Amino acid sequence: MRNIIFLIAITTLISCGESYMNSNNKYPHSKIVDQVDTLWGVVVSDPYRWLEDDRDPEVEQWVLEQNIVTRNHLDSIPLRIELKKRYEELYNYEKVGMPRSIGGRYFVSRNDGLQNQSVVYVKQGLNGDESVFLDPNILSEDGTVTAHLGGASKDGKYVVVVRNEAGSDWQQFRILNVATGEELNDKLDWVKFSGASWLGNGFFYSRYPAPEGSEFSTENTYHSVYYHRIGDDQSKDRLVFRNDDEPNRYHFVSVTEDEKFMILNSSTGTDGNSIHAKHSSSSDSQWQEVVGGFKHRSSVVGAHNGIMYLLTDIDAPNYRLIAIDSANDMSDQSLWVEVLPEDENLLESVSIAGGSVFAKYLRNACNTVVRYDMDGSNPIEIELPGEVGSVGGFDGKYDANEVFFAFTSFTHPTSIYRYDLASGKSELYAEPTVDFVQADFVTKQVWYSSKDGTSIPMFIVHQKGLELNGLNPTLLYAYGGFNISLTPSFSASEIVFLERGGVYAMPNLRGGGEFGESWHEAGMLLKKQNVFDDFIAAAEYLVDVGYTSSEKLAIEGRSNGGLLIGAVMTQRPDLAKVALPGVGVMDMLRYHKFTIGWGWIPEYGCADSSEVHFKNLYGFSPVHNIEDGVKYPSTMVTTSDHDDRVVPAHSFKYTARLQAAHAGDNPVLIRIEVNAGHGAGKPTSMIINEEVDKWAFLLSQVGE
Repeated sequence: MRNIIFLIAITTLISCGESYMNSNNKYPHSKIVDQVDTLWGVVVSDPYRWLEDDRDPEVEQWVLEQNIVTRNHLDSIPLRIELKKRYEELYNYEKVGMPRSIGGRYFVSRNDGLQNQSVVYVKQGLNGDESVFLDPNILSEDGTVTAHLGGASKDGKYVVVVRNEAGSDWQQFRILNVATGEELNDKLDWVKFSGASWLGNGFFYSRYPAPEGSEFSTENTYHSVYYHRIGDDQSKDRLVFRNDDEPNRYHFVSVTEDEKFMILNSSTGTDGNSIHAKHSSSSDSQWQEVVGGFKHRSSVVGAHNGIMYLLTDIDAPNYRLIAIDSANDMSDQSLWVEVLPEDENLLESVSIAGGSVFAKYLRNACNTVVRYDMDGSNPIEIELPGEVGSVGGFDGKYDANEVFFAFTSFTHPTSIYRYDLASGKSELYAEPTVDFVQADFVTKQVWYSSKDGTSIPMFIVHQKGLELNGLNPTLLYAYGGFNISLTPSFSASEIVFLERGGVYAMPNLRGGGEFGESWHEAGMLLKKQNVFDDFIAAAEYLVDVGYTSSEKLAIEGRSNGGLLIGAVMTQRPDLAKVALPGVGVMDMLRYHKFTIGWGWIPEYGCADSSEVHFKNLYGFSPVHNIEDGVKYPSTMVTTSDHDDRVVPAHSFKYTARLQAAHAGDNPVLIRIEVNAGHGAGKPTSMIINEEVDKWAFLLSQVGE
């Protein structure tokens, strides 16, 4: 569905579009086809199967007509103009990334406020004069081509530039000369989910074969590792690893900083992996198993003096750090040495820099960072700018004398700090100035009981002095899956809502990673219903305490969170006034048949391979559980035409079914972004319009 806005009697369509939304909420026609599948003896109807073909002109027409209806509705909301003006004021602040050292130079990304994409600058010395090194804004007129720096050669002469177009997961690799900024002739296509790890005069990367069929919906198989030598055509790249017996696996090769080891990381999807290693100095050496099978989650975080450091959940649901002597059988766990034992808090990540170990922990969904000696002794907790917040960074070389980190919270815009390893002191490097009064707002964390009695934490943000009268517009946002943790972070968009008396609530549902692997496993596969129950209980808590009422409540989630909203809507259509399912996985019986959907089978299960999993998935699949004649919340589904992670067919089919079944006179819309993907890399102009549309729709339905 590449050129959706084509000239097909556009004037007629617009005039027709105005009549689609009337007092009866009529929508564009969604034809019904006689498509029936039989799974495990159960007849399953799929009347909107035709919407899966993103290249079909009939689907393109459907998208065009739906967008006209949605656009007419949103543009008719008087408040939208005021919201956009305020959001642009709030969003128009300088956004600075963490400095990165390559070849004796510092590289820093910066956005002056409303630029579509951040620009990468280079300078000699941290406070030296800077010049533009990479400006993605010149690559496209609408800002939909992104470019950022990837892996750099050890000598600092070259750096890979990663390009994405229209938000697609497909990547193109280019190479720049660090000293001159000159682009080499090398161009690598069909790269996806890959880094660039250098060894000698080239690097390892992962890619797929060129797709046969739609590049945005065809299933991706045979993720393979190649080695590219500078100056060669991609056709000459050497195949390093490919598993012909298991086409549905991911494979990555990285090189340790000392260049002594190559690490092969393989996974069956988004949960569980295996690790193999071999000496990089010998082309004849064989891969040696470090962690076998796919039952656990492990990663090599560094190596020094022949010792490999492994972050793993083996015998430690909250993770621990292990030292492995490469002179021994690395898979013999009896020879592993524990550097950081499992803690009561989640060991979220580990980095090694300046001869120290930096461990980032998650305590009740907020970060703390502890610095250790390489053997795990001498712990020193790093002083952070706030107690409730999220941290990133602390990466660097083994001989580094400094590292950088970022800190953010709901009302603290992301700020960058420099940490001096010799003194152990931090100093502010970049702090944005945003046009709002931070002291006007309060953040609290509460705990509530889910259906089965499990205690769930939830962040709540609002203006000081809020009256608990049940009349406050409230947005409940969550995710609940894939071991992903939701932690506090700043959003200028949310400030728009909070300034108008809104309440923002974010629970840490089971299925996420906030409390380790046991928390994750409690919300995956056959226990997925726990996630929905946790979310429903969060909404009921907000109503019971007096923050809001069902008539003032909106619910939102994206991707796996979009599935959450879709499922909750069908199970509890009375729960909220507004529903905002974004880029959601809505067809749980067929999700694995598109692009890399097979990678989610460890998280969800597969309807084709197990009757038990079929029954479970069929029981909550949003598309299959919408009932005729039910009044559902005012709904705005969001997706994008280039989303090749959760293909837009999910949202298309869900919207068509919901519009046909819905009994209320409140709107059911779908907002389909053109020339965009799953979410990453969206230009500023798109972000602003999408967020303004969300708040306009929400506030027009719940009132202020």
